[in-house]
Amino acid sequence: MSQNQTRQLGESGIAVPLLTFGGNVFGWTVDQATSFSLLDALVEKGLWFIDTADVYSRWAPGNKGGESETIIGEWLKRSGKRDQIVLATKVGMEMSPEKTGLKPQYIRQAVEDSLRRLQTDYIDLYQAHRDDQDTPLAETLGAFDSLIREGKVRAIGASNYSAPRLKEALQVSEAHNLARYETLQPEYNLYDRQGYEAELEPLVREQGLGVINYYSLASGFLSGKYRQAADAGKSQRGQGVVDKYLNPRGLRILAALDAISAAHQVTPTQVALAWQIARPGITAPIVSATSLAQLDDLVGATQLKLTAAEIEQLAQASR
Repeated sequence: MSQNQTRQLGESGIAVPLLTFGGNVFGWTVDQATSFSLLDALVEKGLWFIDTADVYSRWAPGNKGGESETIIGEWLKRSGKRDQIVLATKVGMEMSPEKTGLKPQYIRQAVEDSLRRLQTDYIDLYQAHRDDQDTPLAETLGAFDSLIREGKVRAIGASNYSAPRLKEALQVSEAHNLARYETLQPEYNLYDRQGYEAELEPLVREQGLGVINYYSLASGFLSGKYRQAADAGKSQRGQGVVDKYLNPRGLRILAALDAISAAHQVTPTQVALAWQIARPGITAPIVSATSLAQLDDLVGATQLKLTAAEIEQLAQASR
């Protein structure tokens, strides 16, 4: 991917590549040494937008949260490549019973914790990991606005917000002259379309927000890894993937991905991601990898141009 193939994160003035790398794997499914080699390769291959969260990967046995940020911070210290990446993290998911939500006092504490773990003095994109309906939006946005004015954060974003709440947040920012959410992080892929397309897509396009969607490969289903019930054993999450996606519609989507990937001599993963990259309003789908070989597959997706007919073929198969 050429370094100049970038898109803007909303109206933030921050340019990013066509894919976002999901840092939840660091300290969970890949150890520190592998994480370092992946991060070096991401910069080298032009996928230098890294998205993590304070809570990654609290769910893994023996972890307490902060592992991903800590590994990225160690890599930044060792590599000196802070100015070569765009770094996104999040606040709001529960780190402990008293460390959760989007109250101003907690945001202030959480950002300092993240900056310390990341070993940097600023975060490019700081995101509300989920909506906190118990805290007035004006208070949350006021806290974020302060962090931007202090230079600790460059831009803010929202993850897992409903369309009505996101619209309300944007209105509050405008009414109170506060920084606004410049990005949305929703679930979106060829299988899971309705939740984003029905209400969020019209809103983000009208408001000029960037979209960095997660589960872009439907937990690996769209890679073609799970094609029959027996494939559930291929990973820890395999049974859940098979239960959710292995049905007539899922198989129809795989068939369309197979046909188009054969025509281009690429992988289904590349086609599934190229379809999203081509969709107006999508900025940079979030992807992950645990090996350098998988990274090359992802880079290939940014170079694949689908025809209008192929885009429509996939849209029809996933209706």
